[in-house]
Amino acid sequence: MTVSDPKADVHRYLRSAREAVLWKLDGLSEYDIRRPMTPTGTNLLGLVKHLGGVEFGYFGDTFARPYDEPLSQYDFDADPTADMWATAEQSRGEIIGFYRRSWAHSDATIEALDLTAQGLVPWWSEEHRAVTLHGILVHVIAETHRHAGHADIIRELIDGVAGLVNGNDNMPSADCAWWLRHRAKVEKAAELAAGPTA
Repeated sequence: MTVSDPKADVHRYLRSAREAVLWKLDGLSEYDIRRPMTPTGTNLLGLVKHLGGVEFGYFGDTFARPYDEPLSQYDFDADPTADMWATAEQSRGEIIGFYRRSWAHSDATIEALDLTAQGLVPWWSEEHRAVTLHGILVHVIAETHRHAGHADIIRELIDGVAGLVNGNDNMPSADCAWWLRHRAKVEKAAELAAGPTA
């Protein structure tokens, strides 16, 4: 019988989500990793930048574990989306490095504290502010996987690359013609469900 280690289990899911986000940048141009692909400006490098800040905040500020990173330079009053996109001056390497440093900081917090360790999320409402490491791990895993899904869709829109992780896309093996037929089948079902149009 395998003995489960709850902290190791959730930590493994966080690590896999992080890697899923980063590999979506592989092989793309500077333009493609930065360009807004939705009406709200969602872009691949911005998701990475945002998630770095998420990890520093939740595993740093929440548990009073200091870090030396430039989060305070974001002027959220001037631009409430400052952490969701990269300026032309911010390099891919700089933002990926920031994200990887957030991992190291978060991993040190996770390793140092018990799942029952208490923390306070200063930006949450008073009644929800008190948390445990376990609760924050679950929260950050959910947020990271949510943004990994965004990144997956954005990457597919850019160049058709889709799936779980590099080398294991978890997609049906099919050629382009199969996918065109599949998409047409899904479109037809949507049209039939909508009924006749006026």
